[in-house]
Amino acid sequence: MKNDKSSAGSLTRRRLLKTTAMIGLAAPLVASLSSAYAAWPDRPVRLIVPFSPGGPVDVAARLLQPLLNDELKTSFFIENKPGAAGSVGVGQAARADADGYTVLVTSNTIIINPLLYRSVPYDFERDFLPLVDVAGSPTAYTVNPRLGVTTVAEFVALAKQKAGGLNFASSGFATPSHLAGELFKNRAGIQMMHVPFNGSGPASQAVLAGTVDMASNALPGAHPHLVAGTLKGLAVTGEKRWFDLPNVPTMIESGYPEFVLDTYVMVLVPAKTPLEIAEALGAATRKVLELPETRAKLRGVGLEVTAGKAEDLKARIARELPLWREVVQIAGITPQ
Repeated sequence: MKNDKSSAGSLTRRRLLKTTAMIGLAAPLVASLSSAYAAWPDRPVRLIVPFSPGGPVDVAARLLQPLLNDELKTSFFIENKPGAAGSVGVGQAARADADGYTVLVTSNTIIINPLLYRSVPYDFERDFLPLVDVAGSPTAYTVNPRLGVTTVAEFVALAKQKAGGLNFASSGFATPSHLAGELFKNRAGIQMMHVPFNGSGPASQAVLAGTVDMASNALPGAHPHLVAGTLKGLAVTGEKRWFDLPNVPTMIESGYPEFVLDTYVMVLVPAKTPLEIAEALGAATRKVLELPETRAKLRGVGLEVTAGKAEDLKARIARELPLWREVVQIAGITPQ
């Protein structure tokens, strides 16, 4: 019994020594993380926008940038990295240092692209930590007034008359606006050639120039032209009309039940970003989004603020992924 007690005591001492050693090894890491968080941000923070200027993501990022400068007392700067429907910029963000100095501002193309490309340079779940559901925007179907149509019904009639002779622009292959255009074709029973552009701005410019017949675009890319009257809005894909475009009906009002699709903007960071830094960035972003003047500015350019937390964004992605998978199947698009 004495030997048993001695052996048990020795084992207990070894366990204590091992635990103490592990705590000792972990302490510098904890101190390092706390030190990094305490110092962050002590240099400029990069906002990667994987699209050209003028689209919903770029518009949102440029409105957030000065507000985050003030809130976090540092300099945020935007890098537009367009290409492959956002995959180029997203891939760069996935490979960036997870130190809180690279932030990705993107759209739901990040979850759509894997449905449409055999290979993308990122894995959403492995490479990113979702932070904020920023805002959503309906798609707007727009035409040049010179086309001579003013409603969805008139456009569909013209498309059927020309038997595949019309085309439509989008902000790029695999973007929500592209899929919204494909769904329009399917639901209306018409044929149109898709002409992808590198962003919403160029797509709208093509309609203005008359080189394409219609644009299927997230609202921010079309909004200034609709307000100015240089483009004619046939419909939007929201549940209700946009507040300052009262003469542009919804697709539901145009005779297409349950036709509701959004492009939404989100903020993410590389997956291994220290949690304290990620939470601080998420809290700061939501705080500036909830300011009445921020909501008014974003709404004025075609974005409805949601300011959702990380768990809200994850739930939205889980909820909408089956919808986009269905739209891809309806459109008959095979992975490239």
